[in-house]
Amino acid sequence: MLLAIDIGNTNIVIGCIQNDTILFNERVSTNHAASDLEYAIEIKTIIEIHSVEKGDIEAAIISSVVPDVTGVVGRAIKKLIGIDALVVGPGIKTGLSIRIDNPAQLGSDLAVDAIAGLDCYGAPLIVVDMGTATTVSVIDKDSNYIGGMIIPGLFTSLDSLSSKTAQLPKIRLDVPDHIIGKNTIECMQSGILHFTACGIDGTIDRIEKELGYRCTVVATGGLARYIVPLCNREIIYDDDLLLKGLMIIYNKNKGTHYEKRI
Repeated sequence: MLLAIDIGNTNIVIGCIQNDTILFNERVSTNHAASDLEYAIEIKTIIEIHSVEKGDIEAAIISSVVPDVTGVVGRAIKKLIGIDALVVGPGIKTGLSIRIDNPAQLGSDLAVDAIAGLDCYGAPLIVVDMGTATTVSVIDKDSNYIGGMIIPGLFTSLDSLSSKTAQLPKIRLDVPDHIIGKNTIECMQSGILHFTACGIDGTIDRIEKELGYRCTVVATGGLARYIVPLCNREIIYDDDLLLKGLMIIYNKNKGTHYEKRI
């Protein structure tokens, strides 16, 4: 069994995979102050909730965009299970053709998303990952990762709106019944959700215009479930995309010498 962990700025995605089947997909808050013991307890609790014995876990893989948390989580896995985690980064086989100015700058989460997207849905492909930041990755018809966009995420925008204004409150991210809000909270909810959906639709149209052909579009991330139903474009929602990508990368590197382990 494989333990797969993706460390994001706001949330950490944790899942277990057996025989290419994802057994569960859970999210916990990223805590920069937590110790390896605290993360070990969180991971232990999650796998026990899903009736997974730690002795059944034979390997672990981590992707991370938070360097100061990567090592802590790696030590937590070592403490809990007694194995070294493979970390997605330089020296790891991915099979992804990256055609950007500096391939080393590509975030591991974007690479993992793209690898899973190509494997599951083929090229050409646009992957939208909605988390702390909303990222857009573009894979051309020849399966090359050619670039994308980085945009403030929904909660990032909402937090900024509330903190920079005197009378706008912090709100829950619920979809209002009407696009035209009747009160402050509805106006804020409708604004952030529908404006983001329109932005995603328009962005896809402009990317396809620049490419000269249509693409399959896949959305993932904790906030995508709010936006995809509001979009006019056909978008596949795949909440397990990152875990699928981590599974593929692990299988490509299984049995080899890893350059970067924790």
